[in-house]
Amino acid sequence: MQPQQDAAEDVVIVGAGLAGVGVALGLHRKGVRSMVLESSPALRTSGFAFMTWTNAFRALDALGVGDKMRSHHLQVQGGPHEARCVQRNVLLQALEEELPAGTIRYSSRIVSIDDDKEKEGGGDAKILHLADGSTLRAKVLIGCDGINSVVAKWLGLAKPLDSGRRATRGHAKSNPSFPDGTEDADPSPAEMKQFVLAKLRSIKAPAEVLEAVERSEMNDVLVAPLRYRPPLSLLFGSISKGNVCVAGDALHPTTPDLAQGACIALEDAVVLARCLGDAMAGDGDGTETVEEALRRYAGIRRWRSAQVIAASYMVGRVQQSEHAVVRFARDRVLSGVLAKGLLMMPDYDCGTL
Repeated sequence: MQPQQDAAEDVVIVGAGLAGVGVALGLHRKGVRSMVLESSPALRTSGFAFMTWTNAFRALDALGVGDKMRSHHLQVQGGPHEARCVQRNVLLQALEEELPAGTIRYSSRIVSIDDDKEKEGGGDAKILHLADGSTLRAKVLIGCDGINSVVAKWLGLAKPLDSGRRATRGHAKSNPSFPDGTEDADPSPAEMKQFVLAKLRSIKAPAEVLEAVERSEMNDVLVAPLRYRPPLSLLFGSISKGNVCVAGDALHPTTPDLAQGACIALEDAVVLARCLGDAMAGDGDGTETVEEALRRYAGIRRWRSAQVIAASYMVGRVQQSEHAVVRFARDRVLSGVLAKGLLMMPDYDCGTL
């Protein structure tokens, strides 16, 4: 069977992660149809959990799924912010369930992007070349394709940098009582489990904690480098060009030290859907073009993204520094001075659709 050639879509979103599905849902709420291209054969419900702060719940409320997530996840007690540890798969499925059937096209990996030069009046339309040899014509292209984004590369954004640090993530089922603390671990899954168990036994950890580690499936543990996009590249680079833009990790990969990566991806979804939806569905004043709407989105998200990336990187470096002077300043001075300012990050309001 010959691969399909030059099917046309008004709005194509690359990547069915939180940002991509969130943008699609926001556009759907605005009355704008979109197609989401996902390289996996099904919704990628793997992954772990993350802190979802006030800013993320404001975005989820705008998308119409905030209360659904609140009903499944307990609020962290203490402090003025709404904070819940949310399972990635539960959130992604909640967003996907609100989309019209057929919105997400699976097993569709984009490999390259060309300008549509052959069709008269093509304007800023793009030809997307997929791994199966088929092509797709997109009048508007939104890259939500993660840290190794093909769309971000096409826009010319700087490559993400390695922070020099690694993160180990995983699940464990247990009673909800854990001691606080962090510890390095060996990247080998079997050795990692024994390392953790030995450390826990040495501090006489409760039996239920040891049992949780023993029951852990080590194939669910992921060790990954922490990368980030240089903030200055967002301030001076191209977040949008013509009818193309990026959102989520394709825009602002960041270290996890402020627990804001997923939160600001949801902010992106609301802001982008509002700007683009107003231009395409006629909810604005009727004078803004799609290109102008994407530039407006880029202007709103440029500084916010750079701010979160820079602050998160700084916090991670200071937290893990072994330098005596930095440790003294961190423990005696900076912790109190910076805490209030850093807690302003999750108080951001992206607005409504």
